Amino acid sequence: MIKLLLITLTLFFNLNNVIGQTEMEVKVPKFDDNYSKTVQILESGKTDIDYKSFRESFIESKQFKIASKKSSKFRELEKEMYRQMSESKYDSIITTTKKMLSIDYTSMIAHKILRQTYTIVGDTLNAKKYKTIQFGLLKSIVNNGDGKSCENGWSVIQISEEYFILNMLNVELDTQKIAGGICDQMEVVDKNGEKKVYYFEISNVFKGKENLKEK
Repeated sequence: MIKLLLITLTLFFNLNNVIGQTEMEVKVPKFDDNYSKTVQILESGKTDIDYKSFRESFIESKQFKIASKKSSKFRELEKEMYRQMSESKYDSIITTTKKMLSIDYTSMIAHKILRQTYTIVGDTLNAKKYKTIQFGLLKSIVNNGDGKSCENGWSVIQISEEYFILNMLNVELDTQKIAGGICDQMEVVDKNGEKKVYYFEISNVFKGKENLKEK
């Protein structure tokens, strides 16, 4: 009887472990466009792509219009992600960030938190994968221009990319205004109290807004 009880308890705990390890997969859009095809490639683990072209393909995709309609849901998921981080709910963080990526796979904050969480739980393969994607997206912006003038501004497709980069630079936004008609001029203060100015080229942001108007 005791032996049977031990076997039953073992099966119960093993089943719980399997359920606890179950995680949602990123939902790849089923559209026949460059964005959807590239998401599938990246999710398969092939991360050697042109990240600048990938980001720009997003604003041309059908998924971009879907993501626009789900912008409130995306913000809710982001808030939930931070709450789960404060409570160290790692399985939940992985699920939430993958839901975010299912809406917008160009989200650097989702990739960043996902790869950090995989590092914490010891999944080095996935940590490496999402780190490569995160920095691939980031470098496709900051390696094109120096951000010190409108002429050499960092080209973004969404305003969220601007705030992610400022956060990575560890600066606080002071004032923001349009410069030259095609740039966001961001006046910031660094951790030493020094004021700096960064420029982001936003023609693709305008292009994305125009694409949303098309039927």
